[in-house]
Amino acid sequence: MEINFTHKQSAHCENGVVSNLMRFNGFEVSEPMVFGIGSGLLFSYLPFLKVNHAPVVTYRAMPGTIFNRFAKRTGVKIKREKFSTAQKAKARLDENLEKNNPVGLQVGVYNLVYFPEEYRFHFNAHNMVVYGKKEGRYLISDPVMEEVTSLSEKELEKVRFAKGAFAPKGHMYYPIEFPDKLELKKAIVKGIRHTCKDMTAPVPLVGVKAIRKIAKLIRKWPAKKGVKTANHYLGQIVRMQEEIGTGGGGFRYIYGAFLQEASKILENDQLSTLSKEITQIGDLWRDFAVDASRIYKNRSATEDGYNKVADQLATIADKEEAFFKKLKKAV
Repeated sequence: MEINFTHKQSAHCENGVVSNLMRFNGFEVSEPMVFGIGSGLLFSYLPFLKVNHAPVVTYRAMPGTIFNRFAKRTGVKIKREKFSTAQKAKARLDENLEKNNPVGLQVGVYNLVYFPEEYRFHFNAHNMVVYGKKEGRYLISDPVMEEVTSLSEKELEKVRFAKGAFAPKGHMYYPIEFPDKLELKKAIVKGIRHTCKDMTAPVPLVGVKAIRKIAKLIRKWPAKKGVKTANHYLGQIVRMQEEIGTGGGGFRYIYGAFLQEASKILENDQLSTLSKEITQIGDLWRDFAVDASRIYKNRSATEDGYNKVADQLATIADKEEAFFKKLKKAV
């Protein structure tokens, strides 16, 4: 069972899975277009959830949301399944492969044997495509990897049924119905408006207000939590930004590419100008990550390092608030 599937590397797993599955079914849609229509860009602080003993900071919509929104806005229907047992999950996967149907899977990262050791931690929202089975091994197209790879039955079962937050429970998904043509114009506008609404939300746990909230907390953590915990929390923010998925800076670059593509489809030059602005904001996120990493690795050259990186986040929040207000007006 080996399906003629084209693997194309992407910056982020869920975008890449959707783009590759759409290409297999005859629709050429870029990774940035999937991300933008699916309103994947977000910032959220979730203190009631813990990953690696630190509050969750996320730079993207919840797992599965990007594909759901993209599908709804472009007229594609998708099927999602979760399973009570590994046997049922394996049977349904094999059934799809026998029907020449590659499928997306949500999996845990910690036991992905082809990942480098430093990238294997407890995170259960990674995405991949299984496109066949050969000599007892499943053929894997993981969009963040340069080349295709494979997993044994036991190795795949382990990551499909990883435990902890966002446990995948064998989660499998794939498109089942398509329109004659993807109507991208309306989908793009809906995607942009949704992202602007999220990023300018009036609550302190979402969007630019959440970025400001984190900035204030960073100033307080050393005295309130102690330096060791403060550094662990700061490290978690950077890890969620730079290592888990694509994160803060990377997502801004992808969104800039989306706006560049959207400007041509909508014949809107303002979007092209704004694509450059969000790319520059992405650079600020990367600067923050570098300076923050120096602090938690004890290489900071400044005594007031926590306040400095908090100031950087406050500046980013101001720039993003102005950006998303302009973007909303542009469409």
